[in-house]
Amino acid sequence: MPQAAAGQERPELQKALQAFVDSGFAGMQMRVHDERGEWVGSAGVRKLGETAKPPTDGRFWVGSTTKTFVATLVLQLVADGSIGLDTPVADHLPEFRLDRRITVRMLLQHSSGLYNYTGDLDAEGTLVPGIDAAGKKWVDNRFRTYQPEELVRFSLSKPARFEPGTDQSYSNTNYTLAVLLVEKVTGRSYAEEMERRILGPLGLRGTVVPGDSPEIPGPHAHGYYRYEDAGQWNVVDVSRQNLSLLVGAGDMISTTRDLHTFFSALLGGKLLPAPLLTEMRKPYGKLGYGLGLFVQDLGLDCGGTIVHHNGGAPGGYGALMIGTPDGGRTLTAGLTTGDAAIDPAQEFPKALDRLIKDVFR
Repeated sequence: MPQAAAGQERPELQKALQAFVDSGFAGMQMRVHDERGEWVGSAGVRKLGETAKPPTDGRFWVGSTTKTFVATLVLQLVADGSIGLDTPVADHLPEFRLDRRITVRMLLQHSSGLYNYTGDLDAEGTLVPGIDAAGKKWVDNRFRTYQPEELVRFSLSKPARFEPGTDQSYSNTNYTLAVLLVEKVTGRSYAEEMERRILGPLGLRGTVVPGDSPEIPGPHAHGYYRYEDAGQWNVVDVSRQNLSLLVGAGDMISTTRDLHTFFSALLGGKLLPAPLLTEMRKPYGKLGYGLGLFVQDLGLDCGGTIVHHNGGAPGGYGALMIGTPDGGRTLTAGLTTGDAAIDPAQEFPKALDRLIKDVFR
């Protein structure tokens, strides 16, 4: 596709990109593929105290966007008959003594009821603290290595949110279990199987399953985490962090180019047979979540439906991966937070809504 010069032929995209920075994010890089070709741009800074923009080919922690990769991996195993979508997970992972009603499908659509090991609500809506994934405790322990079995067993030490299949609640535990399922069925590590089935065939050289390595290989923007300690606000560079804390649920590194290549291939039917892709894009429950994908109706005035899975690392980084259901139009981006006193949970949705309207209406 022809590449438009950033900020020239698509000024509305550069303006929407800048809106994220103006709202308090340190930097953002973005890639749009649509009927007008490819547009790539960035805004903000690569590193606090410097003026250089984030590299448009930079790598970043993609957070929960990882879940779409893992769901695709699991569904490929369903496609080749290695596992059944509605088979009890306990058949493959008996060591955890899981409720036998929990199926592979329930893991992928967050309907298992399993407690989210990074923190969850109980039946009365009270927060049940999880493994440290925020604040000073996370900062001090951000290089700790977690084993996936450890995360799952921690989750299982807490009461389930609901009976399997009766409700829906977003839980990282589901996708860490999905990774253990992949490893048990294939006899290979999650990283090896991801490389063999998805990263290698698609040529995704900027995408990494890092394990316990805290490094972002290659060019990247720096992400920062602002936290309070003893009444004082502190800002720390968290570009290096060990995301074995979120294995299978939010641990991967990628680029805007690789996310586009993966998402367009997936939605274009190149990674899964049509019936399974249909299942993946079918919204379920109150979250409108299929099998590793959110499905969102924008309304007739905005152009119909999008599918997406955005993500955020515990600190410093965020990712966008959004497309039309057929993959004909995609938006992929990497964001970094800086030292601004903002609440990303409040500012992010506003800027994102504007961006989606500019790209998908």
